[in-house]
Amino acid sequence: MYSLSDFDFDLPQELIAQLPLPERSASRLLHVDGDQLVDRAFADIVDLLTPGDLLVFNNTRVLKARFFGVKETGGKVEVLVERVLDNRTVHAQVRASKSPQAGGRIRLADAFDVTVGERAGEFYTLTFPSDVFDLIEAHGRLPLPPYIEHAADEFDEQRYQTVYAKEPGAVAAPTAGLHFDQALLDRLRDRGVRFAFVTLHVGAGTFQPVRTENLAEHKMHSEWYTIPAETVDAVRATKATGRHVVAVGTTSMRALESASQSGELQAGSADTALFITPGYAFKTVDRLVTNFHLPKSTLLMLVSAFAGYERIRAAYAHAIAQRYRFFSYGDAMLLTKI
Repeated sequence: MYSLSDFDFDLPQELIAQLPLPERSASRLLHVDGDQLVDRAFADIVDLLTPGDLLVFNNTRVLKARFFGVKETGGKVEVLVERVLDNRTVHAQVRASKSPQAGGRIRLADAFDVTVGERAGEFYTLTFPSDVFDLIEAHGRLPLPPYIEHAADEFDEQRYQTVYAKEPGAVAAPTAGLHFDQALLDRLRDRGVRFAFVTLHVGAGTFQPVRTENLAEHKMHSEWYTIPAETVDAVRATKATGRHVVAVGTTSMRALESASQSGELQAGSADTALFITPGYAFKTVDRLVTNFHLPKSTLLMLVSAFAGYERIRAAYAHAIAQRYRFFSYGDAMLLTKI
């Protein structure tokens, strides 16, 4: 049994990527091939996949979910929309010197007022005066991860979004997908690699470290996902021909595995709080494209479950020694299920 301290590691601060590379597919790719660690360019992934393999992408779109505002009392407030409930209502994190009261109003971005509703665990229910998505797009700010030190600019608004982003609802990007540009997608399609999509709206909880030494005591954050019927059909066809289902990112992985708890992938939508740790039996995904993750994070535990704890420890040590770039704007790995 593993505990929290087993997933800690020392990372030099300068390896945390603060900016994306000018070209998406110019990132590096660490190919974890059994016990071999092979340094490659990300564009080499074309040669590492086989015709008939299925890449499964998360097509969520990152919202401009961060707002600064003031309460009726004049106190400053920071709001991060966590989940859109309907076209007028959201759950949000609210940071203020004093907690806002139900029935109170907050003026956001000096543009519109929201009404504070009941608490929902760590979140507040906020009611917007008109369409949530319109107001977020017009007045919100892109919520870059907490370890990126600059404020989001127009370049971030383009690059902290996948080229195939479609369904608005995430507060963090599915970052493994950031490496794919249209030219690379075209090369993969020409090679005979097939594409399918899921949607999982990534929540801010993805950045939260686990704080309990006993992993069984950790309460996993919940995220909403949907699996289209055509994706289920594509997965079944891929499995039938002996090819690989390749999840692009841990969010695609969580969606696919959450919808496979019966033993076989099922179409539909649901919330998932699936916490994958070593010992988990993977049901659908064969290979995984993923970035390098935070120490003590649930995502580091997930990749350790998938590729093997010792293999991931060795891969991370190699990546640090070879000066790979870490986290959301960093480089990637290609892993195979143990």
